[in-house]
Amino acid sequence: ARLSGDLRQFDASELARVLLGDSIFSNMMMLGAAWQRGLLPLGYDAIMAAIELNKAAVDGNKRAFEIGRWAAEHPEDAAKALQPAVAKKPKSLDEIIAYRADFLVKYQNTALKQRYLDLVNKANDPRLKEAVAKGYHKLLAYKDEYEVARLMLDVAAKARDEFDGDFKMRFHLSPPILGGKGANGRPKKREFGGWVMPLYRVLARLKGLRGTAFDPFGRIGERKMERALIAQYEGDMAKVLAGVTSDTLELAIALAELPLTIRGFGPVKVANEAVAAKRREELLAEFRSGAPVTVQAAE
Repeated sequence: ARLSGDLRQFDASELARVLLGDSIFSNMMMLGAAWQRGLLPLGYDAIMAAIELNKAAVDGNKRAFEIGRWAAEHPEDAAKALQPAVAKKPKSLDEIIAYRADFLVKYQNTALKQRYLDLVNKANDPRLKEAVAKGYHKLLAYKDEYEVARLMLDVAAKARDEFDGDFKMRFHLSPPILGGKGANGRPKKREFGGWVMPLYRVLARLKGLRGTAFDPFGRIGERKMERALIAQYEGDMAKVLAGVTSDTLELAIALAELPLTIRGFGPVKVANEAVAAKRREELLAEFRSGAPVTVQAAE
């Protein structure tokens, strides 16, 4: 009644938990909301100085204060931030295959989608088919320069949909053409501003060059490895799917999903590929022997 209808409400505890990972920041959020509504006889700089002098979770408290200010002005948007934004994952085998096939169209083209489906559909056993669907897709959709550009453009588009006003985006990348290593011995990451967006657009449009003689990135060692892995997998699966028996089914599944263990980028991926290559030789040798064996599936 005292507010005469000018009441702003938001769930500070839940907002603090979702956006900052700890509901303890709800106190500072409420302070920010109160200040934004003109209910505190203190200046902005004074409050920031007090947070710094307190020396307790300074960055988190400053962020909480700003979120509280925003929530006081836009309680409807604050409520939306609490709504779960979990994408529905495909569950059935058909959905798993269709999702990955459609992804490959965005990744490159319909020809790659058909190439994917042609191999996947050669598997008759449902478990083996799912393993091929996941393992083959992992190899085909390797994250090269063209794909990074496409994904960054998607991120920028989503950010524009979510945020109002002008904002700047910065990207941390390690372009192979620049070289150099960081303190950890891995390719050095550099910060790039929004000026790289036009470059992303150009790269995304050039995805048709991927894997061709005109691919400017095709001679990079990691790209050669990725193309070789695809060819190797297709050769392995052609033999495995044609000769799998009930005794060798578990081995076939382990071989089919082995690419899922080749994670990471740069030297991390190279190291994982070396481990997978050794495991591949072991599995192929056991498969050729035809002896029934229980194997541990890839994580």
